[in-house]
Amino acid sequence: MLLHIPRILTRDQVRAMRAVIDAAPWEDGRATVGEQGAQVKRNRQLPQHSTVALEQGRIILKALAASSTFFSAALPARTMPPFFNRYTVGETYGFHVDGAVRAVAESWGWVRTDVSSTLFLSDPEDYDGGELVVTDTYGTHEVKLPAGDLIVYPATSLHRVEPVTRGERVGSFFWSQSMVRDDARRAMLYELDQTIQRLRLLHGETDEALTLTNHYHNLLRMWAEV
Repeated sequence: MLLHIPRILTRDQVRAMRAVIDAAPWEDGRATVGEQGAQVKRNRQLPQHSTVALEQGRIILKALAASSTFFSAALPARTMPPFFNRYTVGETYGFHVDGAVRAVAESWGWVRTDVSSTLFLSDPEDYDGGELVVTDTYGTHEVKLPAGDLIVYPATSLHRVEPVTRGERVGSFFWSQSMVRDDARRAMLYELDQTIQRLRLLHGETDEALTLTNHYHNLLRMWAEV
């Protein structure tokens, strides 16, 4: 399931975040990928464990925690500290697949990467090219969102970032280990949850909404790994 979640960050939050990260030192983005990724990756990133990356990442994690849509879509058991990247003219990241597990500093150990997320921190009119291209069983999807908006998609998907031909594309990306590792099951639960919410808005707390809610939680209980 590929899902656009608008306004994870407000415009003011984006401006404040950009002021901080734009002034920080950046490094070659190949520092955080393996041999396959290094062959096709040309961009820059904030050092993963820098004070700026950790502090700004916490702002994003707080915003995610307040988003019922992100929770419903990802059902996150853990979300890794966000990374930050930027692409200027000529920079790109060719087709690649995210590693199935990633090590996390401090005491977390390893996290399984079920759900990938990209938070856009540049507006589409600020740059040409730079589309996130995701390929899955339903075809190829190009994504270019307003600053502050999030795209969520299965980490099993092949994806790339098109070359930037004008301006600069800045964003944040991160992975979540989901309580429900199977994407088809997550999509089913998301659609069921959203349907329940719409029924409640239209008709209030009916017996039918209560029955569907019961099925939702029983399915989640059956499939969740926590």
